[in-house]
Amino acid sequence: MRVASLIGCVVAVVMVSGARAADDFKLTSNQRISCGRGLSPGKLSTATCRSFAYLFNVRTSEYFRCGVSLSMTRDAKEVVNVQTDGGCVKRPRIFDADSSYSFDATETEPPNTNSFFGNGGYAVWASDNHAPKVRGCISIASGFGTDVSRCVDMTFDEK
Repeated sequence: MRVASLIGCVVAVVMVSGARAADDFKLTSNQRISCGRGLSPGKLSTATCRSFAYLFNVRTSEYFRCGVSLSMTRDAKEVVNVQTDGGCVKRPRIFDADSSYSFDATETEPPNTNSFFGNGGYAVWASDNHAPKVRGCISIASGFGTDVSRCVDMTFDEK
């Protein structure tokens, strides 16, 4: 009986710690999608759509920038090719210490005539759920194959 109780307690602790680990990751609710069309030789047209989302570790403030794309090529009669791609890239911590954080992110508009540096960038915001601590970060494509990223701690004017 004691062994069964001990096993039950161990299983309960493992389940609770597993549930806690599952609660450490939150998907942002600010996903965007952008699509574009193009014409190819031979009367083919291609439509490409991309979307980005962020998976945030609310305990460590590490996050993943995830992207998915679908490209469809068709002629006048049928779809001739469909390609998909996707994955997540781990980004560094926003705060040095573990705590309980909230997070949000937004993407810039897709490339257009106003985009000087290629495909634009993104902004992320994180805040400590236990203290008035907010950090805003912006990443933009440099045009040289790397991103330039900077974070700023917000000051609170209490006038």
